Amino acid sequence: MRVFRTVAEVRSWRRQLAGDLGLVPTMGYLHEGHLSLVRAARAADAHVAVSIFVNPTQFAPGEDLARYPRDEARDLALLEAERVDAVFAPSVAEMYPPGFSTWVEVEGLTARLEGASRPTHFRGVTTVVAKLLDIVQPRRAYFGQKDAQQLAVVRRMVRDLDIDAEIIGLPIVREADGLALSSRNVYLAGDDRRAALVLSRALALARRMSDGGVREAKAIRAEMEALIRAEPRASVDYVSVADPDTLVELETIDRPALVSLAVRIGGTRLIDNTILGAE
Repeated sequence: MRVFRTVAEVRSWRRQLAGDLGLVPTMGYLHEGHLSLVRAARAADAHVAVSIFVNPTQFAPGEDLARYPRDEARDLALLEAERVDAVFAPSVAEMYPPGFSTWVEVEGLTARLEGASRPTHFRGVTTVVAKLLDIVQPRRAYFGQKDAQQLAVVRRMVRDLDIDAEIIGLPIVREADGLALSSRNVYLAGDDRRAALVLSRALALARRMSDGGVREAKAIRAEMEALIRAEPRASVDYVSVADPDTLVELETIDRPALVSLAVRIGGTRLIDNTILGAE
């Protein structure tokens, strides 16, 4: 497995490859969710590359950039065991050299949900993903459904800019008790870890209501919020029942619906989602 630190190294390696290349973009501190993406790429592509880069431009002041979990040695060992061909682990200065002043922005989709709560977040996401796709030149790039809005935004960016890469979204991987895997789960301990299960319980409630014939999105949102507010350690950021492609809130569930939520458990902000009517 090759480990590259510079854009020039990646491009030189890429020019020598024959066959499809799959890219898994990550911020490191890998878990089974990331590895499921790596395995999907390994199954579909002749070569697999993984990027490890904690992207500062998608963090707002006061967010957890400084304490975001990092363990590169552990990550590299996991990726080598998965037979990854190359890892791109650049410095901040390599990705954003002095004088950097160009940004990629997707309008509309980024104004809602995560974008409403974190107004500068998606500009950083789309810019770094566009750079990675240009640097690595993958045939396919793999993202998890847990960041459902990010997946929708990246797909829109790739379509709008005619980027020659297929964006693959893969299912959320969960702990046995239902908690969606996330690098930020390392922040959870004791009562916070128990309280975090309120997210998956709220999504399960939405699914039961939908399966039971409830079609009024407002009613589902209200019941989800009531369940979450009953957990003393939880604070609701948003609960959404929206069109999966446009992220516009639905009044009636008459098509597949993305049910998503962001909840603070103590000092940790968690997101999760499910899609109703897609199975």
